[in-house]
Amino acid sequence: MKEGIHPNYKPTVFVDANTGTEYITRSTKSSSEKRDIDGVEHNVVSLEITADTHPFWTGKQHRIDTAGRIERFNKRFATNIVGAKRKTRKTTSPEESAE
Repeated sequence: MKEGIHPNYKPTVFVDANTGTEYITRSTKSSSEKRDIDGVEHNVVSLEITADTHPFWTGKQHRIDTAGRIERFNKRFATNIVGAKRKTRKTTSPEESAE
């Protein structure tokens, strides 16, 4: 490998600020706070949101009022749509095509 072109990876522990969950890994991020884990000095980086507290992963994601959106859509386009087909399409019945 060439020298001087790769980032300097250091042992790092990411700490979730809300739950205290720790993720031990390597990173290019550095911090002034250090912690000794198993005889190795790690940089400590505090995070506001991790997989442990992210609303999407915890199932506590707020839902938008989709019922209101659907009702507005149907009200706006109800005259143009019938089921999966549009009213504006001309359909020919077998009787008309036989004439």
